[in-house]
Formats: sequence, C-alpha cells, structure tokens
Amino acid sequence: MRIILASSSPRRSDLLAQMGLKFEVIPSGQEEKVVENLPPHQLAVELALKKAESVAKRVQGCALIIGADTIVVKGDKVLGKPKDEDEAFQMLMELQGQVHEVITGLAVMEMPTRRCVTAYEKTLVEMAPLTRQDVEGYIRTGEPMDKAGAYGIQGLGGMLIKRIEGCYYNVVGLPIHRLWVILKEFEVEVFTERAV
Repeated sequence: MRIILASSSPRRSDLLAQMGLKFEVIPSGQEEKVVENLPPHQLAVELALKKAESVAKRVQGCALIIGADTIVVKGDKVLGKPKDEDEAFQMLMELQGQVHEVITGLAVMEMPTRRCVTAYEKTLVEMAPLTRQDVEGYIRTGEPMDKAGAYGIQGLGGMLIKRIEGCYYNVVGLPIHRLWVILKEFEVEVFTERAV
C-alpha cells in the first residue's frame, strides 16, 4: 500500500525511513494554528488530523496518510515553533530548569475509505538550568527556529536536556512505537514490507 507522510519535517522523514517503510512526502500546507479551549493532547491530535485531511483531498486511489503534530506544553501554555529569535529566547528561558511535556498527535487515514485512527504520545522532558548566554549561543546556531519549544533534542539541543521520561522519538517528532501499533491496525507489516 502507498504510504504518504503529510509533513515536510526532515526529522519525521528520517524516523519513518528508520522504520524501513517505503513512503512519499506530500506536505500538508496546513498552518499549525492553536485551537482555543482544547486540552493539549486533543489539540495535537486535531492538528495531525487536519494535516492528514488536507493531503487526503489531493490523493487518488489507495493510500495510508500519516499526519503528525508535535507541541510543547509548559503548565497551561502551548509552545509551537518560534516565529523569531526573540520568541525562541522567551520559550527557552521559560523552559530552562523546568519540566515540560512534549505531545505528538498522530492521525493515520486510509484512502479511499477515509477510515482514520488517531492517538497521541506524551513525554516529560526536564531541561537543565541555562544562563542567558547559553540560550543566546544556542539560538545563534539557528537550530531552534523550526522546532516546537525552540529546541531539537536530536541535535545540539540535546545538551540542554537533563532527562526525559517516556518516548525519545516523540520528542524528535514521531513516536515510532505508537505509529507501529497504528500501522498494524491497517495490516501494514513493517518487518516484511521494508524498503530495500
């Protein structure tokens, strides 16, 4: 079956490739707008579903479309991708020395039936105490600018993280165990349908 990743995230592409699946990328083009009054896990799932639905409108024939959206939650505040360096600085100063949640919503939609399975994964992340100079130096690398919460655990941002509780891949942007469980519901045999 044709598998489509509804995301332009290179990290998600890398993780899907790590699973060994043949897939293509069709970015959703959906803006990641925060929907007010939704609990964070529902927000992440809703954003993932919107991405899958956006791509579904453009797909002919049989396919499985994978939508994913990752958010960072500190208290009752949802942190998406920073719009500029000032916002990245504010986010990192808010997260430093604290524990926050990373939530990824998943939506896997089968075409043409439009049957959809959704789920989410939550990981607790403790960021080390950081100085203003630490944060400014990290921002100068450019790494924080396209990532929820303004850091990438799989890159230089990994040095900022003291510990995690839960799925590491979720923090990167695609909880591969949770996705594997969903794919099995659609009878995708990851170990036998591997890309060579």
